[in-house]
Amino acid sequence: MTKHFGAVQALRGASFRIFPGEVVALMGDNGAGKSTLIKTICGVNTPDTGEILFEGRSISGWHPKAVQALGIETVYQDLALAPDLDTPANLFLGRERLMPGVLGALGVLARRSMRDEASKVLTDLNVRIKDVRAPVNNLSGGQQQSVAVARAVTWADKLVIMDEPTAALGVPQTQAVLALIRRVKESGRSVILISHSLPDVMQVADRVEVLRLGRRVAQLVTAETNDAQIVGAMTGAWTQEAAA
Repeated sequence: MTKHFGAVQALRGASFRIFPGEVVALMGDNGAGKSTLIKTICGVNTPDTGEILFEGRSISGWHPKAVQALGIETVYQDLALAPDLDTPANLFLGRERLMPGVLGALGVLARRSMRDEASKVLTDLNVRIKDVRAPVNNLSGGQQQSVAVARAVTWADKLVIMDEPTAALGVPQTQAVLALIRRVKESGRSVILISHSLPDVMQVADRVEVLRLGRRVAQLVTAETNDAQIVGAMTGAWTQEAAA
């Protein structure tokens, strides 16, 4: 896949693949094309050339809502939470449930139904939030990240994409998010993990795909590789072809 932004070529024939029930880390230095590739998969960007296949079906150039309808959700680095709303409201943001009958026709929200469903999702993911009715702005960074992931899991039955989910988190919060990623995988969903943290990647990813200057330069099985190989692929000091 290729993608230009004016004179800047962000993707220069980039490739990527992920299989069902797999956690794949997408790594690369700043400017490698990771965010552009993900936004193109999500439908935010339209590729200049190349094709995106999902379950054998071409989704190149699809609108983001159409991509979401396939069971794909993204947790962006800024989380995109509404800070003044509570956890259930954030989980159902843009997909609010209405009361049945006349009340629904008048736009009355089914708050209890949404709260019950949110509690079930959080319980299934082992996410502990003392008061789900509190504004998410009152939650810790790790809890806010968990709410964003829970929202994605609520609507994604195939693929969850996470952009730097542990950035700026402390050690306990980071471990909680990594445990959450494992539970998402155990639920049968696939996870694309964008991360600069090698320790995090080595803990949860089945494979690592490395981008450099807009191209995929390595596909590595985590259990069969080491930090030096990944860093070398990111910087150009190590190549998979030469190693083979």
